[in-house]
Amino acid sequence: MAKQLNWGVLGYARIAINSIIPAILKSSNAHLYGVASRSEDKLQNCKDTFNPEKTYTNYDDLLDDDNIDVVYIPLPNALHKEYVIKAANKGKHILCEKPMALNSKECLEMIEACKSNNVFLMEGFMYRYTDRIKKVQDLLSKNSIGEIKRVNSTFAFYLDREGTIKMDPSLGGGSLYDVGCYPLNFVQMVTQSNPIEITGNAVMNNGVDTTFCGVLKYDNGIIATIQSSFEAFDVNDSEIIGTKGIIKVPDTFKGNSGHIQLITHESITNIAVEESDRYTLEVEDFSSAIINFRAPFISIVETYNNMSILDNLLSIIPQ
Repeated sequence: MAKQLNWGVLGYARIAINSIIPAILKSSNAHLYGVASRSEDKLQNCKDTFNPEKTYTNYDDLLDDDNIDVVYIPLPNALHKEYVIKAANKGKHILCEKPMALNSKECLEMIEACKSNNVFLMEGFMYRYTDRIKKVQDLLSKNSIGEIKRVNSTFAFYLDREGTIKMDPSLGGGSLYDVGCYPLNFVQMVTQSNPIEITGNAVMNNGVDTTFCGVLKYDNGIIATIQSSFEAFDVNDSEIIGTKGIIKVPDTFKGNSGHIQLITHESITNIAVEESDRYTLEVEDFSSAIINFRAPFISIVETYNNMSILDNLLSIIPQ
């Protein structure tokens, strides 16, 4: 296979503009071939800003282009299933924004479509590529805090944009879908098991959860909390509490430099974290997986397991 893959972007969304398209342009093994949008004005902006080889006013036209190897899907959550399956049926490999689907049933259909067409599918959790998370995993592998007993993780911000799809229940809006999936992913990365009990509560506005808190209990005695919100000052941090210490992870889901903190009875140690170009690392890893026919960094088994847990968390939210 070619050393550089042609990428198509299905929707000129904010995350595509600010993060993924710049990442594709910086990647050594990815090439920005095409971008699709239903808005002519957005496509003109795309041409002026990024100069892709082709643009399309119809999503299906991009999927029909045989020159495209990989498709990135940043569409609203409610459209992920439709376009992942369409892309798979056209033989495209797919990087899909989180959450992969609205529920585990949809997720399984997407996985099966990709398997049937021999294409790769990965969920876009870019934070997992950062030096910050590597340092956390290194501490855990060294048993630095003893037996894990608690994990707490929060992603909150104040949403002040009018007309955003994040507040549209028909498109899969709500804080749990939008940012709560990050704390869930982090907790599952740490615990490496599925919870046996799930409880929680939510604040509802306009048919979506604008604040959510979930509590997950595991058969080994770990209790984890995940929190998400559109109504609070920015919070983006986590802590892992063990029998011998605590790992504090400020800016858990970001790529900036900083530090994580290891607290034990003996000392408080600040461990330096290097800045990470998380989106470029994500694009390059997914491209490399396709070129070398190896498993992507974020496994589809992990995605499906987490989606099943998300089903249970979503059942707590009033419909």
